Amino acid sequence: MEIIRAHILGFCSGVRRAVKSADSVLGGHSGKTGNVYSLGPLIHNPLVLDGFEKRGLKVLSQSDIDVLGAGDTVLIRAHGVSPELEEKIRDRGADVVNATCPLVTHSQKRVADFASDGFTIIFAGDRNHGEVIGIEGYARAAAAEKNLPHSFFLVKDEVELRALFDSGKVGASEKIVLLCQTTFSIPIFEKIVSALAEKAPSAQIVNSICPATHERQDALEKMCGEVDAVVVIGGKNSANTNRLLKAASQRCSYAVLVESAEEFSAGMVEKLCTFKKIGLTAGASTPDDVIDDVERFLQTI
Repeated sequence: MEIIRAHILGFCSGVRRAVKSADSVLGGHSGKTGNVYSLGPLIHNPLVLDGFEKRGLKVLSQSDIDVLGAGDTVLIRAHGVSPELEEKIRDRGADVVNATCPLVTHSQKRVADFASDGFTIIFAGDRNHGEVIGIEGYARAAAAEKNLPHSFFLVKDEVELRALFDSGKVGASEKIVLLCQTTFSIPIFEKIVSALAEKAPSAQIVNSICPATHERQDALEKMCGEVDAVVVIGGKNSANTNRLLKAASQRCSYAVLVESAEEFSAGMVEKLCTFKKIGLTAGASTPDDVIDDVERFLQTI
């Protein structure tokens, strides 16, 4: 069996930055009072989270903000948060370490600018995803500051985009801009763009998909032409990892997702042994050592 890695896989720069921020805060917190929290899971990888939990990092939900006090530190994860939520944290007296991915920060600022200019914002993204919730919060705050209506519509595909216009919620004559979640599916976004061009030809398009997402999806597509099956490594609750799995499943006869080498079942191993070339890719929240462990395991079967 030959193992072939995608030429780009694993941690993106935004996730690596968030992990380094957490490592630095925890390393400098020894002997200090108060707790260190991440607002929601720092990244979508349970192995990384378990390691930080053992070092004292606690996960804080939005509903538990009231437990914060002076001496506590809150890490804003790579997905970012709304300005309203960040203000609530600071009002509790806690210190804030902002580990928002710079590309997400850029999207937050762009959305706020468009909202301030009275645009109707259509946003392609996953409902309830932390990045999307935070970005909508920036649009809401910017519109409120100018006493403008909050015109922000979330769509997951071209069907929902068309429905906005067909239902009359959005009109073709409005000032419209389309943006997207940084980890959104490239093919689905392209379909949304095409549908919007039909419904509102004058709408502005801002492709805010992270280059790392492009790179990983492109690397996977290229690798799939060289292998018989694909192993995707990453958190099962990671949006970008699941998109890699979906893309691999469409391009290869067999694709499987594991969070670690320990997750390979006997059935998975038996199936993989029927292939000569196995491709390896990993989501943007997957650390290098986990990828190495999986590759070593595959080399033994």
